[in-house]
Parts: sequence; structure tokens; C-alpha cells
Amino acid sequence: MSVDGGWRGRGKVRARRAEDGAVEIVMDGITTQARYYKPLVYEFFRKEAWLRPSFGDFHVHIAMEHLGEAPNLDLDNLAKALCDALIGFVYVDDSQIARLLVERLPGERDQIRVRAIKAPTASRF
Repeated sequence: MSVDGGWRGRGKVRARRAEDGAVEIVMDGITTQARYYKPLVYEFFRKEAWLRPSFGDFHVHIAMEHLGEAPNLDLDNLAKALCDALIGFVYVDDSQIARLLVERLPGERDQIRVRAIKAPTASRF
């Protein structure tokens, strides 16, 4: 189901394809258990079934936004859970991730944002 701004889903997880082709995902709330996110995102995409995985390299940005004190959550575990959840929906395998940025930021609410976009073919550092 599509909602305002091209967002699909209602409840804890929402996603859309941005104008630049990126897949953007927002999850409301934060738990200290990173393993919670993999089945949450996987089930969302399984039910929505609007994405097909692509080949090629991807850049992935994960931002954990928190209101008040930062939760005690290992960002590396969060990244692994979320990257695994996107397999078969955004990309074919998480080995396609050429650049990964994971950060904890103050925000207006507790949420996790994920943005995955195909890498430019001539990407240089």
C-alpha cells in the first residue's frame, strides 16, 4: 500500500524508491537487540513485494537517530542485520556493498533510516 510521498507500508516500517533510484527505509523506534531488525525488514519486503534485486555495487547509509540519550546498540551488529535483510530485495548478495556508512545521530525521534543506492560505475575514492 502506498502512502504520502511514495512511501509504502504503515506501522513500524515504511519504504520507498526515491527519485534518484535509491531505496529508502524508515523504522520507528529503537531496540538494543539488533537481531530484531532482520526479520522485521525481511517480512516487510516479503509482504510488500515491490522490489526486485539488482546486480552491481551499492552504497548503503544507515543512520540510527535517537531522541535524548543514545541507546546502547552496537552499530556493527545493526548494520549486519539490516544488510542481510535487504538480500533478495535490494541486491542479490550483501557482498555487492561497496561502501557502507553507519552512524548514530541525535534526531527528532527514535528511528533507523536506511538508504541503498546503486554505486556509480566509475566510483573512485
